[in-house]
Amino acid sequence: MDELFGSQTEDDDDERAGSAAGVARPAVDFAVPLATRMRPRSLDEYVGQSHVLGPGRLLRRAVEADRFNSLVFYGPPGVGKTSLAHIVARHTQSRFVNLSGVESTVADIRQAAEAAALEWRLRKRTTILFVDEIHRFNKAQQDVLLPYIERGTVRFIGATTHNPFFYLNSPLVSRSQVFQLEPIPEVEVMDLLHRALGDVERGFGAVPVMAEPGALRHLAAMADGDARKALTALELAVVTTPPDAEGIIQLTVAVAVESVQKKAVVYDGDGDAHYDTASAFIKSIRGSDPDAAVYWLAKMIHAGEDPRFIARRLVIAASEDIGLADSQALVVAMAAQQALDFVGMPEGRIALAHATVYLATAPKSNRSYAALGAALQDVESGRTLAVPSYLKDSHVPGKTPGYRYSHDYPGGYVPQAYLPEGRRFYEPTENGQEKRIKERLEYWRAQFEAHQAGQAGRGGAAR
Repeated sequence: MDELFGSQTEDDDDERAGSAAGVARPAVDFAVPLATRMRPRSLDEYVGQSHVLGPGRLLRRAVEADRFNSLVFYGPPGVGKTSLAHIVARHTQSRFVNLSGVESTVADIRQAAEAAALEWRLRKRTTILFVDEIHRFNKAQQDVLLPYIERGTVRFIGATTHNPFFYLNSPLVSRSQVFQLEPIPEVEVMDLLHRALGDVERGFGAVPVMAEPGALRHLAAMADGDARKALTALELAVVTTPPDAEGIIQLTVAVAVESVQKKAVVYDGDGDAHYDTASAFIKSIRGSDPDAAVYWLAKMIHAGEDPRFIARRLVIAASEDIGLADSQALVVAMAAQQALDFVGMPEGRIALAHATVYLATAPKSNRSYAALGAALQDVESGRTLAVPSYLKDSHVPGKTPGYRYSHDYPGGYVPQAYLPEGRRFYEPTENGQEKRIKERLEYWRAQFEAHQAGQAGRGGAAR
């Protein structure tokens, strides 16, 4: 393979001259990763993010007009946050300083700002201070940036995979224009792979590679919108595949599949992907779509989500979204949680799927949950009601008698007020089993109201 990719110890003149056999060798430093070599150099080379970088879009206008002060790029890995920061610096002819939210300190920030001020005094050249993973900065580190941004000492660009409105200080967010970057569409990842194979200066344009369309399609699909991941897989496939008898590297579907052993889903255990996927999972159950619910379940399992977290969400959904429409849902959810603890993973996922499909296809009612919310609001905002004397603990001396024991009456019911002022919080639906509950409750309430009317007619106390 050395004759295909060239020796990194040869002089540039030797590389341009080629080998003794007369085969031209590319002046490409293959020691540098392909994803780094193929970093876009201009907005025209940049792929994806047409919603903010398309013709006439806000970010493109701001960069082309050089009218911005502080930017925050928010999105998953591999969508071009760092590349875009480099392009902005190049387009505005600014000095580029890169800090890391993981490694950089307050001293590093101040040193970079002082150097930026000196650069402006000496050369009238602005400095773009790029902080990767800005969400890793603590509050003090973020606060240190503010005066330098306000005074225009630096033009700040931050990159983060976490929602900046949750992870960045409000003063920093308020001084920045936040742009959310999306996963790169598969068709644009395909274009990027074709570009890498054809680029003589930075890619594999001078390397004899024959790529099957299905192979590139597989790499693009498995990248999941991550350009870096796609280019890394392509590089691995090319540099590890020996050429055939004619000296051509055959990039087949089989080679592409082998180059991506497992699809790495964009998922962080404590960030947006975690909460967004869990939200989609619960909303799919609530929306009675078992196919969507099972898909989001599969994504969480594939990404390594804690299965106990999934089980807890199922238990909550059983009462919050299904409730009395099918009380068996809570039994199934709890059984799935216990089965998971008993058998562990990977078999425990079967019980999770069982519960997921059951909950998604069960009739829905949130009325018991809504009743609690209304009662809590009443307790928090209204006058706290005293317990009627006939409902107090009868074992305490001095209590007024008058409590009617329900089991002493036909049907186990006797009209009696258990809450002063006749407040109502629970209103059942006609979904599933709750329809029968509604019928019983309406019958009991009608009896109670008739009893109340009779008591009022006789001038007696309503109980």
